[in-house]
Amino acid sequence: MKSSFNTIINSKTPVLVDFFADWCGPCKMLAPILKEVKEELGDDVKIVKIDVDKNQPLAAKYQVRGVPTMLLFKNGKQVWRQSGVLQKNDIINIIQSN
Repeated sequence: MKSSFNTIINSKTPVLVDFFADWCGPCKMLAPILKEVKEELGDDVKIVKIDVDKNQPLAAKYQVRGVPTMLLFKNGKQVWRQSGVLQKNDIINIIQSN
């Protein structure tokens, strides 16, 4: 997973990474919001979901202490980070401003 993750985030297209867990209620609320974000932005963003229970080393590397946590990468650099659920328009504004 690690090498492909690095390949994914080293993209000119912004990459929104959603660290989530199956047992997390707010994560379940965020999933359809992210689907709407992807539908609206299309190829202007990549959205990657990372299950923290199945990818603990990756979650530890990015110091994910709570879920959901979203990280936005551009050209391999983390440009934004937020824990918790945000509304669709807030997420779109953050992606477009980066």
